[in-house]
Amino acid sequence: MNDRMLALRLRRGELVARIDVQRGQLTEIASTWEGRLAAADRGIAIVRFFRAHPLLLAGLSALIVVRRRGVAGLIRSALLVWKGYRLFTGYRQKL
Repeated sequence: MNDRMLALRLRRGELVARIDVQRGQLTEIASTWEGRLAAADRGIAIVRFFRAHPLLLAGLSALIVVRRRGVAGLIRSALLVWKGYRLFTGYRQKL
């Protein structure tokens, strides 16, 4: 019985060591994918935001297409689009 217990303990020790090595390998693999997956998550979040706010996307698109010269004109247009968006969402909530 003692020989069997000793064999089981040795086998368990080998398995625990193997698990430790595999855990380290998995950590290395996960660290290489972490940055890529974080970028993909940010991209998905941006797409979901613009799907939830199509008017804002249309305003930004119009701003890019029809922007005036200079930073002041761009800021003025952005504020106008933002005010329009807030006005529209206010009316939409009242309906």
